[in-house]
Amino acid sequence: MTPSEENQLDVQPAVAQPDGFAAEAPVTGKGRLEAAWGSTEGDEDLSIATPTSAKSDGQIFKQQYKTWNGELNPRWMRNWAILRHHLLGIFKKGHRPWGVPIRLYLLVVFIASMSDVGMTLVSGLIGDSGLHSVWGVSRDNLYGHVLGFFPRNMLYYPVVAALLVGGVISEDRQHGTSALYFSRPITRFDYVAMKFISVAMIQGLLILITLGLYYFAEILTMGRGWSWIIDTLPMFLATVFSAVLLIFTYTSIGLSLSSVSKGKFFPGIALLSIILGTKVLAFIVSNLFDREILYLISPYDCLAHVGQAIIGTQPTYDQYSWTWSLASLVAMNAVALYVLSTRVSSMEVTRE
Repeated sequence: MTPSEENQLDVQPAVAQPDGFAAEAPVTGKGRLEAAWGSTEGDEDLSIATPTSAKSDGQIFKQQYKTWNGELNPRWMRNWAILRHHLLGIFKKGHRPWGVPIRLYLLVVFIASMSDVGMTLVSGLIGDSGLHSVWGVSRDNLYGHVLGFFPRNMLYYPVVAALLVGGVISEDRQHGTSALYFSRPITRFDYVAMKFISVAMIQGLLILITLGLYYFAEILTMGRGWSWIIDTLPMFLATVFSAVLLIFTYTSIGLSLSSVSKGKFFPGIALLSIILGTKVLAFIVSNLFDREILYLISPYDCLAHVGQAIIGTQPTYDQYSWTWSLASLVAMNAVALYVLSTRVSSMEVTRE
């Protein structure tokens, strides 16, 4: 054997041995090449089985679109489907997935709004006239239940409106959900109306329901008669109207902001900035320069001024008439509804 032949590595294919003989195999110094995973399980067969001929029993289906001549559901049923999708999602699954923090905050606000109801019940049970004079039904207390700045219109109702309007319309633009709405016989007006009513009804559960409970708690605990009801019913109805005006304003501004966005963070923050930011700015200008003109750009102050005039409580705005605040509220809602209608009319059936 030549030296060149001695330096060559003798490589021979390995022969598969049973497991019992693996330890007794002699070491010969020969290299053994194996696959990384087992090659005895059919992996070595790399061929692809292809049919040589088509099956004789095959069938080709022809796709053809046909118009549906069935009967559509009535208009109210289609609108109810949109309404319950948003409204019932607060209480049970299977509808719009409201987050757990939002549900918890709504529950906290509802309980906190019942504070004057609880104090009225306590004052009626213990018979304390001094406690009842503070918490009982009066013009100032009815006004404070809806339009009081702290904590109701600072921590409760604006934050609730911001949480509700965040993704009502903006998520339809972001995820293309508008294709599910407008590919069916649903008009843009019905779409906006049901979204508007859904948000307004949730706020109404927190404001109007607690307001009604506050009024009826006074009647039950203090044993009020028909004469007291006749005397106080007008200011109670005026408070209800002020609450409806507040709900309508917060909802229209919030939905207009939601319609111009594709996320739910911007509409909520923008609504809080408009309500609380304009209030703080007008308050600072009023204290520094003794001018209340900037209150006309604040939704809260315009609602408070109009509410004071309607309910008949002591006004806190002296430099201008409440009719200017009413005109400013009308202008705010008109602009918000115009932006909302314009943006919804531009929504297409496809994802934007």
